[in-house]
Amino acid sequence: MAGLSLTEAERAFFKRTRPMGYILFARNIESPTQVIALVNELRGLDSSYDAVVLIDQEGGRVQRLKPPHWRHAPTMDAFGVLHGRNPAKAAAALRLNMQMIGEELRALGIDVDCAPVMDVPVAGAHDVIGDRAFSRDPAVVSVMAPVVCEGLIDAGVIPVIKHIPGHGRAASDSHKELPVVLDDVATLRANDFAPFKALCATPLQHACFAMTAHVVYVALDPNQPATTSKTVITDIIRGEIGFEGLLMSDDLGMKALNGPYEERTARALEAGCDVVLHCDGNMDDMEAVAKALPPLGPRGLKAFTASSAIRRKPRRPLGDVAVAGFQVLDALRHG
Repeated sequence: MAGLSLTEAERAFFKRTRPMGYILFARNIESPTQVIALVNELRGLDSSYDAVVLIDQEGGRVQRLKPPHWRHAPTMDAFGVLHGRNPAKAAAALRLNMQMIGEELRALGIDVDCAPVMDVPVAGAHDVIGDRAFSRDPAVVSVMAPVVCEGLIDAGVIPVIKHIPGHGRAASDSHKELPVVLDDVATLRANDFAPFKALCATPLQHACFAMTAHVVYVALDPNQPATTSKTVITDIIRGEIGFEGLLMSDDLGMKALNGPYEERTARALEAGCDVVLHCDGNMDDMEAVAKALPPLGPRGLKAFTASSAIRRKPRRPLGDVAVAGFQVLDALRHG
């Protein structure tokens, strides 16, 4: 959507194309009352299915819901630092923090959070990931990322693990250009893939979506970024890492990709993405994407249905929000 409410053109487009879901950005957010009305309107466009509503609410510098209406959540590397001092306290504080984020989202009708970032930054990488990641140690990321998923699931929100199979060693920002990673497969396997593979070895993966990286890994496929590489998606994401859930592209509008939107869409789907994400709210661009979209396939539908069992269904009461917030901050300061 381009703004705080739907235009007649958007309303007609969404009714006709029946997207699996919608993603909200700062341009779509003014107040809790307004967001609730927008979410209700989106879901009310077609009562034959329950569209998901997504948002990027990681904490730190990437959160669309901001003060004064919503809490400013800590960045993820703060929990990574705490893990170095007290792993148990870090896990408890992180789970509580993510449950609080999930509660805020569910109160608005939002049921998918594009978190956690599971990338492992390296020295010399672009700061587009930076403090959004837990640590430069893949073992720490492997331990902390599932806790994010558990906290969101506690609140009835689907996590999106990203950016699979790893964006941490990219030397450029994929919003602006195509990153190319030259490291060998052994290095990628030991560092970048490891956190994703660890999570996918657990039942948690079936409650998660995953978002691809617009990154070329020369050792895997020198010609295509992961999003449009059948080799990377089949052999690494689905094969070696073992992700079985719903796989969606990162934003097709990012400058890491090229060509008309119809081609970007077709390439991502042909490579093995179940759905594509398009974010700029421009109607001409959305029409172009829609031209290349078939209905959600059997694999994607099965994964979507499995993860949807948790949507807006909290499994663990949060209790007093003020107390929970104090506990998180106290752990980060004194843990």
